[in-house]
Amino acid sequence: MKIENNTVARIHYSVTEQGGIVEDSRVGEPVAILVGHRNIIPGVESALLGREVGERFSVTVEPGDGYGPRHANAIQRMPKKHFRKYGTLKAGDLVMLDTERGPRPVTVHKVGMSVVDIDINHPMAGKTLNFDIEVVEVRAGSAEEIAHGHVHGAGGHAH
Repeated sequence: MKIENNTVARIHYSVTEQGGIVEDSRVGEPVAILVGHRNIIPGVESALLGREVGERFSVTVEPGDGYGPRHANAIQRMPKKHFRKYGTLKAGDLVMLDTERGPRPVTVHKVGMSVVDIDINHPMAGKTLNFDIEVVEVRAGSAEEIAHGHVHGAGGHAH
């Protein structure tokens, strides 16, 4: 079966940026994606289309098909109380901020006495990323998965 919209693809991947490994899924279980539902960045999703189990390939993703451009004005000031669970913070720390749309990675820009300045750009914004991808499994998405827009069960979402 080939990967197309509304199929579930389980993949392993590693991503590098300027030669250094940023992330590697091979330390755990494969990642499950419902293709065509924005479960992964557009550059990787489009590179998966037409692939089959066992294929291993590389793709370079420019910022426009990845995490978008970096915005210089994306620094926000927030009360320090929102970051208590992280203990002592310092500039450069990556933390998860709970938002109305769910957790969002942000980078600490500056720490004051009662406030924290955060950079809300995604940590990979503005970067050209190189992915090494291996297709581990492909199956049809269930009607429920398609209706919900994400994979259920192993490697996916649990309701």
